[in-house]
Amino acid sequence: MIKIASIKALADHRLKLVFSDGSCGTADLSALVKRAGEMVQPLRDQAYFARVFLEAGAPTWPNGFDLAPWALHRDLDAAGLLDKSGQLA
Repeated sequence: MIKIASIKALADHRLKLVFSDGSCGTADLSALVKRAGEMVQPLRDQAYFARVFLEAGAPTWPNGFDLAPWALHRDLDAAGLLDKSGQLA
């Protein structure tokens, strides 16, 4: 099962991710934070977005909102944005 081994919040609602299989990539969540919903609304504030942490290998925010690591991995891979060499620039 794919989990996230390391995470770093970047500007413009992006996350730098290193996965448990050694692959890595940067996920742009700017479209996600524009969606309607109580759980996503706080993430629009970049300072709150930067409070992301890992819980059981999943990106999680203080309000309990989390993302599936396998889905992030799949989406980055499908978009050609997953570096499988393990060397994130």
